Amino acid sequence: MSDDLTEVQTAVVPDGYVINLWQRGFGRTVGPFYSRRDEATKDETMAFRVEEHHANGMNNCHGGMLMSFADMAWGRVISNKREIGWVTVRLTTDFLSGAHMGDWVEGTSEIIAEQDDVFTVRGRIWCGERTLITGTGVFKGIRSIVRKAGDRETRGVA
Repeated sequence: MSDDLTEVQTAVVPDGYVINLWQRGFGRTVGPFYSRRDEATKDETMAFRVEEHHANGMNNCHGGMLMSFADMAWGRVISNKREIGWVTVRLTTDFLSGAHMGDWVEGTSEIIAEQDDVFTVRGRIWCGERTLITGTGVFKGIRSIVRKAGDRETRGVA
């Protein structure tokens, strides 16, 4: 298996998005994922393009894929705002609409409570003007993240 992205995966990335570094294991299986980050606020939006390997039997994005994406997109706020890793304790989602083959799906969240390294976040997943999922997540902070100079710059799609 190759780590190279297909022409479709790189050609359809909207301006401002860069490829995420997580290209092994589970991330490689369900990705690729992209992100757009505001360095001043540390706010970040994650995204992916619905492809064949994300599809259910009706050729739409599988609900399990959308939940996996929500887990990653919503927990990511903890990494960005607190510079720590995390594990998921609970994820509560309300499915409001579906994603179709080729859709560009985006997601983000905000921390709404924090106590003893346990974070509650509120998140949203959407495609264009259509909200796909809203919900909350509870995450446990587990360790500090040590970033090397240039880590974020190496994610760019060339």
